[in-house]
Amino acid sequence: MTEEYGALFKKKTIQCILQSFFKDEKTKMTNEAIHLSRELIGLFITEAIMRSCKEAEKDSTTTVSIEHLEKILPQLLLDF
Repeated sequence: MTEEYGALFKKKTIQCILQSFFKDEKTKMTNEAIHLSRELIGLFITEAIMRSCKEAEKDSTTTVSIEHLEKILPQLLLDF
């Protein structure tokens, strides 16, 4: 993912979120695993925004609302 597009998250933020789900506190993540997780989350967010924008266009509006996100969310979760 290029830095011009998409959502970017701090490495430490992703690491903390993922480690909160580990059962063993001693579990470590490599830098590569954190980087790939960061890329995947960024792609997921970008795709959600793009789909919500298309849904707003269908409704002939220039404002994306929570309703647009709610409409695309089930299919987005199935796709990912």
